[in-house]
Amino acid sequence: MRIGIVGLGVVGSSVVNILQNNQTIISARAGEEIIPLKAVVRSLSKKRNVQNIALSTDINSVLGDSSIDTIVELMGGVEEAYEVAKKALLAGKRLVTANKALLAYYRYELQEIAHSIPIGFEASVAGGIPIIKALRDGLGANQILEICGILNGTCNYILTKMFHDNIAYADALREAQLLGYAEADPSSDVEGFDAAHKLLILASIAYGVHGRPDDILIEGITRITHDEIAFAQEFGYSLKLLGIAKKRGEQIELRTHPAFIPNSAMMSRIDGVMNGVSVVGDCVGETIYYGAGAGGNATASAVISDLIEIARSKGSPMLGFKKPLETGLRIFPKKEIQTRYYLKIEVCDKAGVLAQIAQILSEEHISISSLLQKKSTKGAKILLSTHEAFEKHIELALKRLEQLSVVLSEPLMVRIKD
Repeated sequence: MRIGIVGLGVVGSSVVNILQNNQTIISARAGEEIIPLKAVVRSLSKKRNVQNIALSTDINSVLGDSSIDTIVELMGGVEEAYEVAKKALLAGKRLVTANKALLAYYRYELQEIAHSIPIGFEASVAGGIPIIKALRDGLGANQILEICGILNGTCNYILTKMFHDNIAYADALREAQLLGYAEADPSSDVEGFDAAHKLLILASIAYGVHGRPDDILIEGITRITHDEIAFAQEFGYSLKLLGIAKKRGEQIELRTHPAFIPNSAMMSRIDGVMNGVSVVGDCVGETIYYGAGAGGNATASAVISDLIEIARSKGSPMLGFKKPLETGLRIFPKKEIQTRYYLKIEVCDKAGVLAQIAQILSEEHISISSLLQKKSTKGAKILLSTHEAFEKHIELALKRLEQLSVVLSEPLMVRIKD
């Protein structure tokens, strides 16, 4: 196998180095040599930690080279990456990508273009964890009832630091950036989009449902404060950014957001930059996958696993099914989501306030499960959890609460997953 790499950053450099350093064992497992011939980069002047590979700034130097049979796309982005992937497939070249944003928008289009040409994308979700192969192959006999994952190491690191080291969100983010866990512009991670892209890929494999980011509920961690950490510690919860996919009859519930989870849950123990995914199948029950969700070597390991699989099999359906898994499945409406909720409401510290809040919640069919009150510089903060309620009722209640004269700032809501 002769490969051309598009994008030679941290992951691309690791792919080249691992292929060269572990050549003997990789060739034994693949049944043939996998040789990185050329790489396309944005600048030839940048110093790179690779050897024995030709570099070019011209994408056609790999797409037009008949000796290259496989393209590894590691450039990032969406539209430009889609054009590269499409041209590679139309030229008959096999494709491996780590680009979750590309697949969040264009996975079905690429599958249609590819037909029988193999596409590997293990590295697009959870770094070195082989979750795609587990869903596509290892759990192929199962109906997938639920997927719940910590899919973004940046957010998990920030929330872990806030929880265990009692530091503010801004300080935890700054530390993550200094350590290289967060980008200079961290918005894709901390606003929840990165995790949502990965969730959509997993949902396609598990259910065959075609959703895009605009179709699902996506929230990030930017409004999380010490108050939420205190509530979690008081009531036996951890706080994680979760991607959740759940089958509900003929609909698939898809959502990415911060959530309180019980400390007794396995997922609560996944800290730092690590990722973890729980998958519940109707035959096997719950299985849990844990490991490094990012980093050059971990992600490169997943890229090379795809190259080995392609070398062995020569072709398999991209999403793991040759005909629709189920007909008529659709994405569950966001407003019909039903779960428990945490609310933080900053109010004037005077008599009758709690009664006003309780009345609005009651009128919107929401009952209080637990409550904690804290002093604030302006008055008091009411931290409460609800029994199970509908998303649409919570939204209406929040709007009504914000309009009360005794409420001093926009209330905050975080979902609870028991």
